[in-house]
Amino acid sequence: MNIQGASVLVTGGASGLGEATVRKLVSQGAKAVIVDMNVEKGEALAKELGAVFVKTDVSKADEVQAAVAAAKGLAPLRVAVNCAGVGWAARTLKKDGTPHDFDLFKKVIEVNLVGTFNVLRLAASAMSTNEPVRGERGVIVNTASIAAFDGQIGQAAYAASKGGVVGMTLPVARDLAPLGIRVMTIAPGTFDTPMLAGLPEEVRAALAAGIPNPARLGDPAEYGALVAHIVENGYLNAEVIRLDGALRMPPK
Repeated sequence: MNIQGASVLVTGGASGLGEATVRKLVSQGAKAVIVDMNVEKGEALAKELGAVFVKTDVSKADEVQAAVAAAKGLAPLRVAVNCAGVGWAARTLKKDGTPHDFDLFKKVIEVNLVGTFNVLRLAASAMSTNEPVRGERGVIVNTASIAAFDGQIGQAAYAASKGGVVGMTLPVARDLAPLGIRVMTIAPGTFDTPMLAGLPEEVRAALAAGIPNPARLGDPAEYGALVAHIVENGYLNAEVIRLDGALRMPPK
């Protein structure tokens, strides 16, 4: 799939992995729609890059449909990247026996898993009407996490949500194969994103030291580079790629 001139939609696009992805794809000639809940950051990035920002809750069908329509208004929508996500640490039972907050668990699933599927289904519908280019109509890239495989203590909700993203990669790719739409998932390890920026430096250093090679936090630009490669490499489909420096997370 040629990035030049294509319309791309990136959720969670105002910061972190999503922002890096938007920057990479725009640098290669894409016309981008930034989807995020943070209006200030989203509008600032859109202004800087000449992109379009649409405030969107990914779990809301009408809001995602409006973002997809905005992307189609720029050019044929050929790339959708799901980076929107949330995560809170909570044990299944606290030490005093109090159970995990049920609404919190449902919220993480709603954003990370339901939201991802909501975006991909609506983006795929839009892509299905594209004229194929060398047999391809579109590419969808989802974001899981190595927590899907190595979930730590306190990550029941997060790991379940990301495990769901991993689990639907193959069946969705099979569903969309006849339409010429590829589906891939990236499972990042520990990246230097705003989620980690607020941690004390000694904690960040300890996280970096636990990564085999290279022994550092991931650079969001490396995530964006992998997205670009996935888009351009037409033989990549239905696979989950760990991007983690060989990290395997311990229990805690």
